[in-house]
Amino acid sequence: MKIPVTVYSEITPNPSTMKFVANKYILPSGESANFTSQSQTMGYSPLAEELFRFPFVDGVFLAANFVTITKTNNVSWDFITMQIREFVRDWISESKEILLKSQDPALHESQDGDTKVPEMGKSEYDQKITGLLDEYVRPAVENDGGAIDYVGYDNGKVVVLMKGSCAGCPSSTATLKGGIETLLKQHIPDVQEVVALNQSI
Repeated sequence: MKIPVTVYSEITPNPSTMKFVANKYILPSGESANFTSQSQTMGYSPLAEELFRFPFVDGVFLAANFVTITKTNNVSWDFITMQIREFVRDWISESKEILLKSQDPALHESQDGDTKVPEMGKSEYDQKITGLLDEYVRPAVENDGGAIDYVGYDNGKVVVLMKGSCAGCPSSTATLKGGIETLLKQHIPDVQEVVALNQSI
């Protein structure tokens, strides 16, 4: 039985990504999943696995009520936006599985050898940093079709992981350095810099 679902596309600051927003939640709030290859989707997300069957899909990010698609450079959004939008809408309306289980961040990100998430010990600042990111940063990042995960704090350095449209986006480096770093320094004097594992800064 089909349920009525509306999906609309939204541009993001990253020209390689497009955000496809549904009028209903597809994942529980706070849950997200990031895939950069079809092999990573196996056993995790049937939706992402099928999206990778499109030859122009280079990445899939799933969040509360949207799917962010990263495309290959050899095709324009003008030719593929409608196709992806209808595919995502049909998938949701038929109540097919979106996400089977949550990802283990350390395992997932290192599968392709792209980004190894380091094991960082607990620090006295973890709770405060997470709270600041949740309140001030996460809503804006999600609005742009991405997500930010706090990895840890060590000796003045805050390490985060950028996902979805924020990974590899030219403007996210400015956001990271100008926005997030400034915010954390204002509230926590011991913070000296913020780095993203998957950004070349």
